[in-house]
Amino acid sequence: MKLFDNWIIVCFNLFINDNKIKGKSMSGHSKWANIKHKKAKADAARGVNFAKFSREIIIAAKMGGGDPAGNFRLRTAIDKAKAGGLPNDTIKRAIEKGAGGGGSENFEELTYEGYGAGGVAVFIEAATDNKNRTAGDIRSYFTKFGGNLGADGCVGWIFEPVGMLTFDKIVEPEDKKSKEKPKEITLDEVLEASLEFEPKDVYEEEDEIKVTTTVENFQKTVEGFESMGLKPKTSELTRIPSNSTEVTDSETARKILLLMEKLEEHDDVQNVYSNFDIDEDLMNSINL
Repeated sequence: MKLFDNWIIVCFNLFINDNKIKGKSMSGHSKWANIKHKKAKADAARGVNFAKFSREIIIAAKMGGGDPAGNFRLRTAIDKAKAGGLPNDTIKRAIEKGAGGGGSENFEELTYEGYGAGGVAVFIEAATDNKNRTAGDIRSYFTKFGGNLGADGCVGWIFEPVGMLTFDKIVEPEDKKSKEKPKEITLDEVLEASLEFEPKDVYEEEDEIKVTTTVENFQKTVEGFESMGLKPKTSELTRIPSNSTEVTDSETARKILLLMEKLEEHDDVQNVYSNFDIDEDLMNSINL
């Protein structure tokens, strides 16, 4: 039995080392995700993303009911909204709207695909009550910034749907007045806990630890971590590009970033994904 236990430890250490290496390379899988992460801290304070959070809650409540305990999509939407600073009263009103208790809003979930400047792939998830308006706006953005809106399926195959769990390395106590010390979460701790759920990847990204799963294992993984006392800061379905397009020209890079920013600011756009790869120095040199 001792030999078997030692073999488990060896395999686990190899898994940890492999994922630490992968974490370094995977951290660049979406430059736009990193930009959004930095922007979100300021955006949340200004309320820029509040409409998107509310819309996702409305859709989730309409599809699966207003009880988060029995509606996993609603529960994850609420967690993401809270992490983004959406007030509890606004969350409650959005649930009531979706569940039929406070008026009805009919949103249709759509996707759009196209190419940005330099041929980079762009995939968009939208929720709209007027698809003609949304399509017209998105097409105009692509045209304005040197790209073109494409047909369904033109780039969608590049972006793999995955579940994404995000943990803060330092977790502050929920009660701000509590004398309880902040809790530290380590990569090894998350790796060990995740083995049971067969994650696709586990890696560090600045002050966070991320776990990606298949869509099928997403709910099981989130609930499994929670049962172990490791509640993710956010858990969501997202998309990761399977390849990247290197961009070295500053004007091309500028057009891509302007397109991404314009799309993100549109009320009907819920998520934007791209496969561009822009060097960090070039990225920092661009003024939008």
